[in-house]
Amino acid sequence: MSVTELKERHLAATETVNTLRERLKQKRLSLLDTDIAEYARSQGRTPVSFGPTDLVCCRTLQGHTGKVYSLDWTSEKNRIVSASQDGRLIVWNALTSQKTHAIKLPCAWVMTCAFSPTGQSVACGGLDSVCSIFNLNSPTDRDGNLPVSRMLSGHKGYVSSCQYVPDEDTHLITSSGDQTCVLWDITTGLRTSVFGGEFQSGHTADVLSVSINGSNSRMFVSGSCDATARLWDTRVASRAVRTFHGHEGDVNAVKFFPDGNRFGTGSDDGTCRLFDIRTGHQLQVYYQLHSDNEIPHVTSIAFSISGRLLFAGYTNGDCYVWDTLLAKMVLDLGSLQNSHDGRISCLGLSADGSALCTGSWDSNLKIWAFGGHRKVV
Repeated sequence: MSVTELKERHLAATETVNTLRERLKQKRLSLLDTDIAEYARSQGRTPVSFGPTDLVCCRTLQGHTGKVYSLDWTSEKNRIVSASQDGRLIVWNALTSQKTHAIKLPCAWVMTCAFSPTGQSVACGGLDSVCSIFNLNSPTDRDGNLPVSRMLSGHKGYVSSCQYVPDEDTHLITSSGDQTCVLWDITTGLRTSVFGGEFQSGHTADVLSVSINGSNSRMFVSGSCDATARLWDTRVASRAVRTFHGHEGDVNAVKFFPDGNRFGTGSDDGTCRLFDIRTGHQLQVYYQLHSDNEIPHVTSIAFSISGRLLFAGYTNGDCYVWDTLLAKMVLDLGSLQNSHDGRISCLGLSADGSALCTGSWDSNLKIWAFGGHRKVV
């Protein structure tokens, strides 16, 4: 067979694949005859309302000298770890704004950080393709730096996200630019399972985010530059349980809904979406039209403790609070006093749901507290 014939067959096969892909997309859309918001409105439900004191910026954490890229809360609610372009991890006391640790990293190009469930350790990863673990109780070296207690090496691309398995300080999951996710045994420093890669049901582009199901820690979801999210079972690494389509850009953020049966996504296409892991259906799209034709990308998302609110950070500095039931934007933190001056790069809710922390390219973190009659939503 000549090269010309091979090229013609390849073009024909590509055209067939694209046609089938479009038919699948249209079939999915035809099956989605309603969404959560339409049904909720038909039942007379009304959006959550926010008064001027219901969510306010109560604290600004200053100390980083570069863009803040990632943050995470401890499970006991009062500490936050943040990672910055300045090559440091800072552990903060969220109640006093004091820094308890400032960790100089071996590789300054950090992209993600996470607290262990007990709050005794923090993990981080970035362009060095390594996930580094720091024990916060370890003695510092002669220069005052906290030494790395474990380096998890094995990814062939940057480490974009990491999360500890709930209730375990010994296992965590990372996602990477090498198109895989990895479950690690921190005690041995070895990979327990690799998800994707050579397996056909894996992602076909960089994996940007992971979220572990709080109700069933064997299940986790990943978001990727291939515009999909995928559900994985840690017991079956060879194939994804389900693939979720709908986005038209990189999926930058994924987060499980509090009940563990759904998850949210945030994408470069400017939308957040809610998916059901049992049916694979898209339940809702959260999108705000902009008059200037600019579509700010969604960088990060988090759900309130009840799931009624979805917090979403955007590249233009907006931080929307969405009513998940009615798909209505009920508050923009970017329009409030003391808001950030740059892109919202990360955000997270405290374990008890009483406070939201946002991180920005303006090098600051801000803590937003529910006040007035609205302690927790």
